[in-house]
Formats: sequence, C-alpha cells, structure tokens
Amino acid sequence: MSEINDIRAFIKPEMDKFEPFFKKAVKSNVPLLDIIMNYIIRRKGKQMRPMFVFLSAKLIGEVTESTYTAAALIELLHTATLIHDDVVDNSNKRRGFFSVNALWRSKIAVLAGDYLLSKGLLLAIRNKEFELLEIVSEAVKEMAEGELLQLEKSRKLDISEKTYFDIIYKKTATLIASCTVAGAASAKAEKDQIENLKQFGKYAGITFQIKDDLFDYQKTNLTGKPSGNDIQEKKMTLPLIYALKNSERSQKRYILKLIGKSSGKQNQVKQILDFVKEKQGLEYTEKIMEEHKISALKALDDFPETDAKKHLQNLVKYITVRKK
Repeated sequence: MSEINDIRAFIKPEMDKFEPFFKKAVKSNVPLLDIIMNYIIRRKGKQMRPMFVFLSAKLIGEVTESTYTAAALIELLHTATLIHDDVVDNSNKRRGFFSVNALWRSKIAVLAGDYLLSKGLLLAIRNKEFELLEIVSEAVKEMAEGELLQLEKSRKLDISEKTYFDIIYKKTATLIASCTVAGAASAKAEKDQIENLKQFGKYAGITFQIKDDLFDYQKTNLTGKPSGNDIQEKKMTLPLIYALKNSERSQKRYILKLIGKSSGKQNQVKQILDFVKEKQGLEYTEKIMEEHKISALKALDDFPETDAKKHLQNLVKYITVRKK
C-alpha cells in the first residue's frame, strides 16, 4: 500500500526517535521482565496509534517532547491491555506470534501487563503530563467497560446495533480518539481543534473496528477461508446483527441456537457465515464503514491543507482497505 508507506516516510524522523524512547520506558532491572519486554518490542505491530499521535501533533504545529511522552504513554497502556486481553480470551497467538501468556503462563502475563500500566502512569507523572494522563486513563476505563459489555452480551446472544456501536466506541474508538487528542494537546492545540480531532479519532476508530469485524467473514487465513473466530467466541458483530435483524423469527432462532453451540465446529460456523452473506450483512457493514470513514474525513475540514492533514486522511482511507 503506497499510502501507508508515504505516511511512514513522512513521520520517519519521529518514529525513529520514538523507538529508543519507548525501549527506555519499558526497561526493567528484573531479568525476566526485561526478556518479556524485549519480546514485545521485537514483535510490535504497525504502531498505528503512535502514528495518529505524531500526525495529530504535526497537524497543529510542532512535535514536542510532550508528544513523545503521549505516544509512549498510549503505547504502554495499549500493550498492557493487549496482554490482559490475551489472558482473558485464553489466546495463544498475537499478530501471528505466540502471546505472552502462551510463553510465560497467565500469571506472569497479568503481572507483565500490570508492569506496563504502572510504567505508563510513572512516565506521565515524572514528566508532569497530568492532562495526557487524564486523557489516556479515561480511554483505558472505557476500554474495560467495552470489553465487559461485550462479554455480558455474548452470554445472552442479545445485542442491538446501538449496543454494538456502544461496545466498539468503548473498545477501540476511544483509544484512537485519545491518540488524536493527546497529540493535539501536546502541540498546544486550541479547544475547538482538540474537539475536531477527538471526533476524527472517534470515527476513525469505529471505522477500524468495523474493518476488523469484517475480516472474520472474509478470506483471512492460509486456507483462503473466513476465520469465523468471532462467531466461535459468540461475539455479535455488525454483519451478524444486521442479518439476524432481517430474518424471519424461526430462522433467527435457528441461527442463534447454532451460535450457542458453534465453538470449534466448522460446519456450524460455515452455516452462520453463509447466512450472513445471504442476508447481505457484509454489504451493509461495508456501507456503514464507508459512512464512518467519511465522517472522520469531514471532522478535518476546518484544518488547513497541509501534508499532515493529507496523511491523516490517507491513514483513515488505508484502514478501510488494509488486508489485516
């Protein structure tokens, strides 16, 4: 994807400086923790959240030391939540590699996540970045609420489209919004600029999660078949919610019964995937994702036409076409 490569090139100096900054932030004198932290750093993902932080700061003005603190704080807390999520989900893989709990057991993984949380708090306090700490702490609170809301609803298999958007706002969008707000705040943005970037981050985050939810129904693994992981975990995402909403009562009851006992049974998962496609759940979800992408782009309208703005726009566009 040329867009994402152009974005990375635009903020390469900042990302190059950020890497040692982050490594220093996670450094521990405890050998086991240091091994785990190095393992995490070597297997870092696209680092999209720091990218949002730096691009938002550059949209406002200059990247400052406060911006690096914001990016590190968000990455520390985000990484901690990923480790804890893998423990909760009993997941052995993360981005194609073994998860921390798969290699070092759940107890150690929970403590490693706690360590990252504490390092984030200390980084903000030592640098007297109390505004940034408040922004990111609010996001982490929302993320925990979103996960718990999803777990509650997955047990009952009862979720409306409104509840779905409540969940993905809390689970994903709130952290992306904290990236754009923290980046703007670190560059001394005005109140209206921060509000516009918060809206941008919110819609970009919702777009990101909808795209993630679509992957479950698309060809995403080595066999070329849809994974169906969300279905097996009884996560009710938008394609399925729409399909159920637009089915007859007897068919809806049958599909809900299948979901309730589909764990690990590929033939049942396939029936549900076929049902969603038949009811045009994927087309509807693609349309809703596009609407949120447009809302994200619209939130940037009041900003001047700069390279930073262009790359923020392209980052949202990339979210909708990425392959993983």
